[in-house]
Amino acid sequence: MQCFRLTLCCFPISSRIEDTSAMDLVTILLSIILILLLVKIYNDQKPENDDYFPPGPRPLPFIGNLHLIIFQKRHHVFMKLSEEYGTVFSIQLARAKMVVLCGYDTIKDALINHAEEFSDRPYILTSRTSSSDGIVFAHGENWKVMRRFTLSAFRELGMRKGSIENKIQEEAQCLIQAIKSYKGEPFENMTIINAAVANIIVFFLLDDRFEYDDPTLLKLMHHIRVTVRNFGSFMNRLYSMFPRLLSLLPGKHLKAIENMEDLHALINKVFTKQRSTVDINEPKNLIDAFRAKQQKAKPDQTSYFNDETLTMLVSDLFGAGIETTSATLRWGLLLMIKHPKIQQKVQNEIDRVIGSTKPQTEHRKQLPYTNAVIHEIQRFANVVPLNIPHETANDVIFRGYYIPQGTMVFPMLTSALRDKAYFEKPAEFYPEHFLDSEGNFKKNDAFIPFSLGKRSCVGENLAKMELFLFFTSLLQNFTFKAPPHAKLNFTPASGFTNAPLPQKICAIPRN
Repeated sequence: MQCFRLTLCCFPISSRIEDTSAMDLVTILLSIILILLLVKIYNDQKPENDDYFPPGPRPLPFIGNLHLIIFQKRHHVFMKLSEEYGTVFSIQLARAKMVVLCGYDTIKDALINHAEEFSDRPYILTSRTSSSDGIVFAHGENWKVMRRFTLSAFRELGMRKGSIENKIQEEAQCLIQAIKSYKGEPFENMTIINAAVANIIVFFLLDDRFEYDDPTLLKLMHHIRVTVRNFGSFMNRLYSMFPRLLSLLPGKHLKAIENMEDLHALINKVFTKQRSTVDINEPKNLIDAFRAKQQKAKPDQTSYFNDETLTMLVSDLFGAGIETTSATLRWGLLLMIKHPKIQQKVQNEIDRVIGSTKPQTEHRKQLPYTNAVIHEIQRFANVVPLNIPHETANDVIFRGYYIPQGTMVFPMLTSALRDKAYFEKPAEFYPEHFLDSEGNFKKNDAFIPFSLGKRSCVGENLAKMELFLFFTSLLQNFTFKAPPHAKLNFTPASGFTNAPLPQKICAIPRN
């Protein structure tokens, strides 16, 4: 600091003063003072590992560690930081301190052994458009009530209709016919795969489906896609840091809020406003089941089963159900194109075991290699790398560190799906991760693409069924190839999820 002062004193200000206005001099002096103040703040900051808080990179004044994640995907940065600071470390954005958990053992310890302490959700951009009801970002008792209701509705409706399996099989046939219409020519598969997956959710909500070119369905998928992309955007990070300031300024964050408002309006119009007669004892779909709960709700439960909660619940089901499953399927097709020998081996097993009949979930045990490939697609695709952020519901001592109530926590799924202690070749696409020496399917504890614990994905069983039935049906009917002279792009699109970029592929009919 003394050298800095000496430099300033030696600066020949007098020789330049006649060329500089008084206002310029004031600006220069204020800038110097500001620089000195920032240097002092930086030097005076306490290390982050004081008071038993997890260690982490030293934050800069005002912005914290924002400079580390501006131009890179956060999960890449966090993986590198874990090599230096361990499996439990902190990062700071503005004044908000966050904790990152890395590695399967650490994540399991937090979400299973300390499930209640890590069970809350932070308030984020969605808080501007709702009270954060629903299921994904709900707080307090609300998410528990909605989770129990949704699991019960999925189970009862699926069983009552014979099986949701039949509906997925029917939708798979619709998807196959749509792909056949391209007659082996290059086509972009994002829209039709998204639509097929979306129709499974529509079935639960309305006991109906949309044609793939239906304007309502296309509009719904557009809003969902934009919402997921915005959730992982840089502006969303800034909004989380400076919510009051950015609420007053124009920018993309306001467009993101407008998009969510449009999504909720569309959901209200198409789904939640249906007013058909509800049979309380035998609801036809999930919305009927919710309305029945509203009618039968006890006085202390009316705050849970209200119209706003229903809108958010439907929005969450679409947001979580469409993007993740469809992105995984699209990654699967790209990986089959990149690895034609694996694609051929899957097809040979399907031909041998089930022939030309429709795939059924009971075939999964008879198709160990196909099952292993699907699991490896999920692991390698790493569709939700950061996980949905958690928040500590109360103060907790975790692995020797003190984490106060209200701290945002990222139990990073990438670190489990790439855990060297559990996967022989974590950076490669290697189906043998899920096969034993005799070719039988084997489970792997670190395979947690749906997360763990109390806030794990409510649609996990449905998603597993969809992935198996859609994937096997597609490989049974088509061989997927790249268009002539085309080079497929395996760089993920920007956004909260790791989804493939839109690109054309070819599907060659097998019969």
